[in-house]
Amino acid sequence: MGENVQVGPMPFMDTTLSIAISDFRFSSAKLRMDNGPEFTSVHIAGWAETHGVELEFIKPGKPMQNGYIERFNRTYREEVLDMYIFNNINEVRGITENWLPDYNEVRPHYSLGDLPPTEYAMQY
Repeated sequence: MGENVQVGPMPFMDTTLSIAISDFRFSSAKLRMDNGPEFTSVHIAGWAETHGVELEFIKPGKPMQNGYIERFNRTYREEVLDMYIFNNINEVRGITENWLPDYNEVRPHYSLGDLPPTEYAMQY
């Protein structure tokens, strides 16, 4: 909140999405997402078209059609956003950067056979 939202061309969008996806070893031709405004923009639609990625939107009011990310969102909200009082977005980013390695490399995930995501990824 409080940050200005840029409307119009977003030249960083292609690079930002490409980096984020390559970091997660993206190999699918389809991305499933909710109908939030951040995912229904012409910018992400243009990126998807350029990269041959189909955007698949879940049905409104059906968050379990995207259960993995909904679970992540809940955990992130409970363990980061609800635990601190932030003065600015940089504080959120800093705490998130410290929290993510624990979430991805240490903590077991029930949905992954009680393995951390990085250990699970190495097996497959």
